[in-house]
Amino acid sequence: MLRNFIPALLLAGAISLPATSLLVTPAMAQSAKTDRVNVRGSVIGLTGDALKVKSREGNVVDVMIAAEAKVSGVARAQVTDIKPGDYVGIASLPKAEGGDGALAILIFPPALKGTGEGNFGWDLKPNSSMTNATVADAVKGVDGRTVTVSYHGKDKKIAIPDGTPVVTLAPATKADLVSGAVVFIAAAKDGKGALTAQQVVVGANGVVPPL
Repeated sequence: MLRNFIPALLLAGAISLPATSLLVTPAMAQSAKTDRVNVRGSVIGLTGDALKVKSREGNVVDVMIAAEAKVSGVARAQVTDIKPGDYVGIASLPKAEGGDGALAILIFPPALKGTGEGNFGWDLKPNSSMTNATVADAVKGVDGRTVTVSYHGKDKKIAIPDGTPVVTLAPATKADLVSGAVVFIAAAKDGKGALTAQQVVVGANGVVPPL
């Protein structure tokens, strides 16, 4: 929603992500044993391939953009756009009364169906998770909407409260990485702590990466 949706968001601090985290494209696929950092923040500036970001934690982060890195934008979508058969990335949190409640949703383009399929820990918020899966059904309820998604032969129901951000991917290039632009970056961290971006998702037209 959407290397691991996707999305919002994706995102603070260093974490090890499973064989694809959210987010977004095949370039976002990540090994569970690979040290990765999700960076969420706003662009300070871009010089060549060197991107400087003020993270959501308030510190300045330097990230090199890999030659093969993918740059994507996001466009606003609606809960009603989610249909059975769609492939989505849903960041969610456990609810006190049981089950999960969505924090943000990425609707993947059809060409990316199956990317990073599964359910895994996510760092949008403490105890949050990311589920990349196919929508089995979408039911309108009293409290918003509930979707049942399927991955690796398993089903999971996730409630979507009213007001949950829903986005899809949109075209973007490095030229969109202007000062002030909100970004989600899936980066690889080397032994010296240097970050190399594998995937950059940039906001535009008032829509920001919610994952």
